[in-house]
Amino acid sequence: MQNIQNLIGYNHIYSTPYHPQTNGIVERFNSTFIPQISKLQDTEDNNWDEYLQAVVFAYNSGVHKTTKYSPYELVYGRPPRLPIHTRPSHFSFHKPNDYFPQLQKTLRIYHRAAKYNIIHQQQINKNRYDQNRPDPHYNIGDKVLTRIYGVRGKLDPKFSPIPKIITSFNHPTYIVKDT
Repeated sequence: MQNIQNLIGYNHIYSTPYHPQTNGIVERFNSTFIPQISKLQDTEDNNWDEYLQAVVFAYNSGVHKTTKYSPYELVYGRPPRLPIHTRPSHFSFHKPNDYFPQLQKTLRIYHRAAKYNIIHQQQINKNRYDQNRPDPHYNIGDKVLTRIYGVRGKLDPKFSPIPKIITSFNHPTYIVKDT
């Protein structure tokens, strides 16, 4: 696996089992993919596999809000050719070997722009999320309630009924004295 990572140049990240929120891209794809398949398949027949290619192509050729590019453009370095498009009449390469360097250059430009768009969108999302989030500050000696972790019933309290005293802090991390 490590050799393939080095060869292709990607960073493989493991996700936590049974926690789909750690795989946001996959979950987002599934949330758009499954409704599209269910719209197209016949109600009498279980023929969803007949529409698989069309739905995947539609997803890959659609522009994503975050990157502002389609997945097809980010992989192939050009917009997808749809059946309604006419074929180009000619290609303008001076040498037979010009295509690959030009493709690499184009892909670098696409990836750089997509990365910028992703970072920009993440900052917008963070600002929107932080807008309604309290950012409490505590001092040494303040009494606080701590969350109870572990197995508990539905009606059991979420926080300890006995307040704890803060002994040191480095905002937003606080250390409490266990009594």
